[in-house]
Amino acid sequence: MPKNSYSFRQKLQLAFWLLRTKLLSPKARLIRFPLDLRGGEFVDLGRNLTTGVGCRIEAFSTNGSRDKKIIFGNNVQINDYVHISAMEKVIIGDNTLMASHIYISDSSHGYYKGSEKDTPPTVPPIDRPYHTAPVTIGANAWLGEGVFIMPGVTIGEGCIVGAHSVVCGDLPDYTIAAGSPAKVIKKYNFEIKRWEKTDS
Repeated sequence: MPKNSYSFRQKLQLAFWLLRTKLLSPKARLIRFPLDLRGGEFVDLGRNLTTGVGCRIEAFSTNGSRDKKIIFGNNVQINDYVHISAMEKVIIGDNTLMASHIYISDSSHGYYKGSEKDTPPTVPPIDRPYHTAPVTIGANAWLGEGVFIMPGVTIGEGCIVGAHSVVCGDLPDYTIAAGSPAKVIKKYNFEIKRWEKTDS
């Protein structure tokens, strides 16, 4: 596999980022700056985290708890402009790889489920009560460019999510999903060691 080729200026920038990473977060592999980290006391960056530039990671404590709201596994890599937000819990499994411009959140403004809790459209969005539901991403997942992960979603181990997909429901282990809303299109067959198309 060919190695990336960096200019002299880019190598200097990488060296600066690496030094800054080791000073600020010694367990991380490489954090590219700028990084917008809000509520850092509620975030566990795991070991060997790599980030792209312009990432935004924000965790909010809503009940006075000191528990971690965003938990990264080990060897996670997220690329440029990934936004992760948590009020309840977002868990990202070991070896997860994310492309750029990804949004993951466990919360939204208002309720829209068709129940007595629903928020009327006459209420300004900023004033609507938060709806929260935890998000879990299994180990060895791969999220393509521009993926959106909505509150309450569980993405199984070894899943692949196609570019620009919006994940509104759970995805089983070892599947490939794509679309808006995302639907499973393939599942790995361990007996024949191949990805097979699903009937859906």
